[in-house]
Amino acid sequence: MSANPETPASVIPPDRLQQAIDIVRRMREEIQRAVIGQQAVVEQVLACCLAGGHVLIEGVPGLGKTLLVKALAKTFSGEFSRIQFTPDLMPADVMGHAVFDMKNQTFSIRKGPVFTHLLLADEINRAPAKTQSSLLEVMQERQVTIEGESHQLQAPFMVLSTQNPLENEGTYPLPEAQLDRFLIKVRIDYPSAVEEAAMLRLVTHNRVGDGLDVGAVNTLVKPETIVALQQIVAKIRVDDAVADYAVRLVRATRDWNGIAIGAGPRGSIALVRVARALALLAGRDYVTPDDIKAAGLPVLRHRVAVSPESELDGLSSDDLLGALIAQTVAPRT
Repeated sequence: MSANPETPASVIPPDRLQQAIDIVRRMREEIQRAVIGQQAVVEQVLACCLAGGHVLIEGVPGLGKTLLVKALAKTFSGEFSRIQFTPDLMPADVMGHAVFDMKNQTFSIRKGPVFTHLLLADEINRAPAKTQSSLLEVMQERQVTIEGESHQLQAPFMVLSTQNPLENEGTYPLPEAQLDRFLIKVRIDYPSAVEEAAMLRLVTHNRVGDGLDVGAVNTLVKPETIVALQQIVAKIRVDDAVADYAVRLVRATRDWNGIAIGAGPRGSIALVRVARALALLAGRDYVTPDDIKAAGLPVLRHRVAVSPESELDGLSSDDLLGALIAQTVAPRT
């Protein structure tokens, strides 16, 4: 495989690379102090943060979606806000609004909870489409427009949304345009028997109530450190053959039997972004085909639409994408 030509500015110094690897390893360990099991989920959410993207976390109530987001926020000393999405939530409640000062006869801007570093949008699909769509501009452009005036958000900025499966009562499907703004969609499944037993012991040992907390998670990094880590991830090497493999996977979704709507060009870009972060988590400064494969499901599952015939056959997007990834020839090292 032929590597892309690299300028000296794009090469990561070995000492900086090792420092970054150590930091992300410690962040992962701290998150797992609060989150029992779910190692793949923890890694995917952390990779999304390192890639500078937004994550949608789906699972039935009670599986620790909010706990995972809180644990990530605890490792990070930046600002953290939470919005509980409800059917009566309005866009102004999310973004902010102008307030008229009777004394001075002037308008002032009251900023909403999106003006933060980490924004937890809890149960986002319980709010109607108008409120969900209010996050589109801020997720894509990192800015908020209030009364015609644009306000830039400070870096880093990440939206971590949780949602319940659509068959749950009182949920609204997210608009396709907003789904595409999420770099990855993570699914949290039921824990294993061993993990559930460990969770039971942790929650019931000398505690009142049934909640897990993030008290054991230590704060490790500042906002500037996260930005520096994201810049290092952007310099992770991607071979031409590996990049071509990502493009072939995404293009295959457009003609795959059982997929009605395939992923667009943003899908291949997202694959490489997440694969770079996964490479750093694995302690490497280059992307392998296995990194692309590992990024496949979380990156593509919300960018494709399953055909009605496949739904009748009980096939999900994960089933179809799993077969697609398995049958697409990967480059050899």
